[in-house]
Amino acid sequence: MLGAMARTINEVLADARDRLTRIDPAQAHAETRDGALLVDIRPAAQRADEGEVPGALIVERNVLEWRFDPASDARLPQATGHDVRVIVLCSEGYTSSLAAASLQDLGLTRATDVVGGFRAWRAAGLPTVGG
Repeated sequence: MLGAMARTINEVLADARDRLTRIDPAQAHAETRDGALLVDIRPAAQRADEGEVPGALIVERNVLEWRFDPASDARLPQATGHDVRVIVLCSEGYTSSLAAASLQDLGLTRATDVVGGFRAWRAAGLPTVGG
């Protein structure tokens, strides 16, 4: 019975991405200028090593859902409702897909992530600091 329910991480990732309309770094950058929230979920050590996107909201992955659930006592001031446009950024665009799908599970239907993550952002010549 348990074996019938088991799935690989690649299957879970594919299911998450099937639900998302993923965007490239240039589109993410443009959307943030129009008010979307770019949320960097990388751990502090990874941000220190790779660099950061100026103005990105830092919310480490382990608390993401609590910070964006509009009904949570631990929500961020930016978590004003389920219609907030949240664009999740990780290092390469894998963890961010899972995280964005989890936000959609909470009803944030406009949540998505950046294809290629921070590394693609930097390679596109978009603003970064440090690293």
